Amino acid sequence: MLLNILLQVVAGIGGLWIAVRYIPLVELEGTMLTLVYAGILLGLINAVIKPILKMITLPIRLLTLGLFGLVINILMVWVVDIVFVELIITGLMPLLWTTLVVWGMSVVLAITSKGRIT
Repeated sequence: MLLNILLQVVAGIGGLWIAVRYIPLVELEGTMLTLVYAGILLGLINAVIKPILKMITLPIRLLTLGLFGLVINILMVWVVDIVFVELIITGLMPLLWTTLVVWGMSVVLAITSKGRIT
């Protein structure tokens, strides 16, 4: 449980950093510390609130063959964008790309940590 939270936080920080650096229309007007705080919040949301939402929306996710999970992930990133006014994600496509980058970071970290820490 604690490892999962730590991995989600690291994925949130790394994913947001990559998004700010490489995705057009994703900007950070604050310091790197603001980005770290935003990543920590995103990681905590993904580790704690997202499993609850996935359980609640299970019927919808089954009907959409899992695509509603992407909507849940987009909403998580959007909440962080709203909370941190220094993080500016302009438009739906940059929000989608940012979500995919954070998700990709999370998947890579989960795969590489399997079996190493017990």
